[in-house]
Amino acid sequence: MEYFQISKSDLKASRLALGCMRIADKSLEQVEELVQTALDAGINFFDHADIYGGGKSEEIFGEVLKKHPEYREKMIIQTKCGIVPGKRYDFSKEHILTSVENSLKRLQTDYIDILLLHRPDALCDPKEVAEAFDELYESGKVKYFGVSNHTPLQIELLQKYTQYPLIINQLQLSIVHSVMIDSGMNMNMKESWAQDKDGGVLDYCRLHDITIQPWSVVQASWAEGCFIDHPNYEKLNSVMEKLANEYHVTKSAIAIAWLLRHPACMQPIMGTTSPAHLKEMVQACDIHLTRQQWYDLYLASDKPLP
Repeated sequence: MEYFQISKSDLKASRLALGCMRIADKSLEQVEELVQTALDAGINFFDHADIYGGGKSEEIFGEVLKKHPEYREKMIIQTKCGIVPGKRYDFSKEHILTSVENSLKRLQTDYIDILLLHRPDALCDPKEVAEAFDELYESGKVKYFGVSNHTPLQIELLQKYTQYPLIINQLQLSIVHSVMIDSGMNMNMKESWAQDKDGGVLDYCRLHDITIQPWSVVQASWAEGCFIDHPNYEKLNSVMEKLANEYHVTKSAIAIAWLLRHPACMQPIMGTTSPAHLKEMVQACDIHLTRQQWYDLYLASDKPLP
């Protein structure tokens, strides 16, 4: 496993993180095995959100920590808040503080390493957010802060008022869903690929030392699901299979290696609940795709080069 220093922090994190969104319906024994597999593979970063499984994902993870308190000092635990499912987004001070208190109870820990604000709240008052961050940091309940699915200007607005650096931006990114890469390469072209839909978030995060955490790393879209072995992506799967055979790994590992090859030093979130699949995906760290292989995968997902 490779490790990197998360900028503006004292956190040395594994290049790959385990996403815990789908563990809610697993047994304690299954989650315990998954966590142990991750730790054995060198993964020390675990990503949560208060809404995952309606809180059940954090709860069962907390049961694992209760059973194995020695795990906590080996872990960087990240969680997110700000979504009230089906009703609203909520970055009010009261909601942020209450969400963190509830996450701490469910996770059975005294502190959260990183707290992310989930999807942007249109009614966000950055002064309120700053007050919440102050209280959480000064009480020792949260060490670092970040965002998820935020544009550069949304980050700038928050950063104007909070004294703590926003060190993470968690964003959807995969070979197929590569909007933030597409627009840069098609700059000043008339085609739709040139549309800047995110305000240049990729370059912004690199300029400001904000770590990008890609999520849905093997997903094509909500409707299609995973692009691996999907009939809509035969060309891409053909190239992935060729490279998988060459490197003696799975297609999933190739998909993650594509993200790791980017010089932004991203930290992909792996959402698998299968220990066997997790072991396969970790092999991505042993692969360094050539420049041509990276572009071969990009082009195989039916994207143009201008």
